[in-house]
Amino acid sequence: MKKRYLIAGAYGLTGAWLAAKLLSRPRDVEWTSHSASLHHADQSRFVEVDRIRVHYQEAGRVDAPVVLLIHGFCASNFIWSDVLLPIADGGYRVIAPDLIGYGFSEKPRHGEYTIKAQAQMIVGLMNALGISRAALVGSSYGGAVAATCALDYPDRVERLVLVGAVSNNEVKSQLLLRLAASPVLGDLLSPVLIDSRALMQWRMKKVYAEEHAHLLDAERMDAHHRPLRTANTHRAILQTLRRWDAARLEREAHLITQSTLLVWGEQDTDVPVHHGERLHAQIPNSRLIVFRRCGHLPQEERPAEFAGLIAGFCQSMKARGSSVDKDELSTVTNHH
Repeated sequence: MKKRYLIAGAYGLTGAWLAAKLLSRPRDVEWTSHSASLHHADQSRFVEVDRIRVHYQEAGRVDAPVVLLIHGFCASNFIWSDVLLPIADGGYRVIAPDLIGYGFSEKPRHGEYTIKAQAQMIVGLMNALGISRAALVGSSYGGAVAATCALDYPDRVERLVLVGAVSNNEVKSQLLLRLAASPVLGDLLSPVLIDSRALMQWRMKKVYAEEHAHLLDAERMDAHHRPLRTANTHRAILQTLRRWDAARLEREAHLITQSTLLVWGEQDTDVPVHHGERLHAQIPNSRLIVFRRCGHLPQEERPAEFAGLIAGFCQSMKARGSSVDKDELSTVTNHH
């Protein structure tokens, strides 16, 4: 009997702690409250896209060719902070939005949170900013968004860059994502897991190649973690997971007509390089670049080389103008 009471008490305490944790979450992350500690805060802008407030950062001449950077799942435009200005210095107008539901963009309760809806937002953002065509650079889940733009709005996408791009639904098989996507349990546990700084640090160490783990200092961890601590972001993440369907990219990759650069880290464990090889075999006029000794985020792990590669590709497919150390890359060109 005593043991039964102890178990019931433990469950009660756990439930009370969980309820307190959920109720104490900040509702949203406010730009004005954090601007002093943000990277490139002076580059931040806000615009309404289909009545939803979207945060983006912009650098470079307004009349320059546009490079639009799209971040991935559970991320924000911070992932581009090390390359935003260098790419702009290469002669481009660079725009890095927060997707709807992420970063400092609005997180509507009844948002669609699908890849297709995010692609529509990107095109809506281009419309709002008076941009007719752009080179789209999409990282991870953002790669699926960028590729969807290329498929559905081909006249708006001049060039396409897919960085460790999600192209199917395999990533959903990961245990943490399966738990997060499950009904009820996901609603209770996901906010706690997402809010955990220790779990975030463990996760980021898996995302980066081991030799770049030293880059994950307190400042970088804060920047990654800050937008993930709010109730609105948690809701957006859960809805994104439950409506996740990225299989179209792998199924229709052969229909992509734009010159395409595929960029992968050799040690990417989230979306291993064989996914890039598969896309390279399917996408006509594509080129695959593999960064050696690099994980899932070459734009953070190898920013100078990455920025040079993007700037060069957007001038010509041969990327001769890039500052990439050729000993650190392997490249395959596809002309079929």
